[in-house]
Amino acid sequence: MSQVLIINPILYTAETNQIPKVNSIKDTMIYTLCLGFLEKGDQVTLLAAKDYQPIVEEKYDFPVIWMETAFHKLFMPRCFPYMPKLRKYLKQHKEYDLVISSEMFSTWSYVASRVCPKKTIIWHELAKHNNMFHQIPSKVWYHIVARLLMQKALVVPRSEAAAAFIHCFSRNVSDITIDHGVNLSKIQDILEAEKQAVEVKQNQFVVVSQLIERKRIDKTIRRFADFYRSGHSDYRLYIIGQGEKEAELRQLVQQEHLEEAVIFCGRMNHEQLLPIVAKSRALLVSTCKDNNMVSITESIAVGTPVITTSVPYNAFYIEKEKLGIVADDWDAQALEEICKKSIMYVENCIKYRDKLSNVYCAEQFQKARNRVNRAD
Repeated sequence: MSQVLIINPILYTAETNQIPKVNSIKDTMIYTLCLGFLEKGDQVTLLAAKDYQPIVEEKYDFPVIWMETAFHKLFMPRCFPYMPKLRKYLKQHKEYDLVISSEMFSTWSYVASRVCPKKTIIWHELAKHNNMFHQIPSKVWYHIVARLLMQKALVVPRSEAAAAFIHCFSRNVSDITIDHGVNLSKIQDILEAEKQAVEVKQNQFVVVSQLIERKRIDKTIRRFADFYRSGHSDYRLYIIGQGEKEAELRQLVQQEHLEEAVIFCGRMNHEQLLPIVAKSRALLVSTCKDNNMVSITESIAVGTPVITTSVPYNAFYIEKEKLGIVADDWDAQALEEICKKSIMYVENCIKYRDKLSNVYCAEQFQKARNRVNRAD
């Protein structure tokens, strides 16, 4: 049994400087990872920025530390928070056997790599320079700070794309990649409650996304419209999520005369959305800017293949393992193919799903650490 500290200040995406307030963090990717360590038999603690604390008090399965951030004009909490008390905390709390810190380009990973480098794993997601201020801060950080001051900490990439990028700046990169995990036991409980088997699909597709510009839900609707009008009027498209583009998307649905075929579900929790995803022929993704997408891993975990652009880093293993279709300009023919070969794609997803388990991910972190220890 190990004592694990996970430092992940940013718990969910904020599109603007105004961080949205939520009622719970239990549906977040990092909470799911913590549960994986817990189920593996470890003691785990999550350290997050207080800016992301829910507005409703809730009980957690493990200790959660909400740490204050400072200097918000320079270190914006939505993308680059600074926690001045972190260094002192790490120096005082030496009981942790493993410290997992998210992202190389972060003040908290820098602090962890300096205070306890041998214990620290930097779980790295980005595969290109951050565009903030014309990439200047990002380039300075990777070329100088990362190369000169963060080399002792092990870096574990979250994707093949992230691995290729971070190899340019770090000599200590694991050959193991670890994607965002899902709680398979919780998923199974939800589906059993709904009496829904992952193999059973209905004539429907699903989108799980914020309704914002970069997600390009409008493209998805137009492609579904072409499919619908080509002899598939019995199909439905469920859109789960909310955002500033909702009114425009509803208007587009009216223009395409799809009012009965496209269902806007609003924001849903996992108990509500996963049965819909499990019944669908495919999860549809048209994003033009994203990293690893948790909705993709959850879809595969419930046996539902994915049609996506090549933008999400998950696209690498979707294409490699035939868990769906990857094409930047996918169209109605992709929907035809996913339906025609549904059994094959679903079976591939079911075979692959154990590699997306949060427990499997937790075990992979320990495996990466053990390889370093043996090399030393």
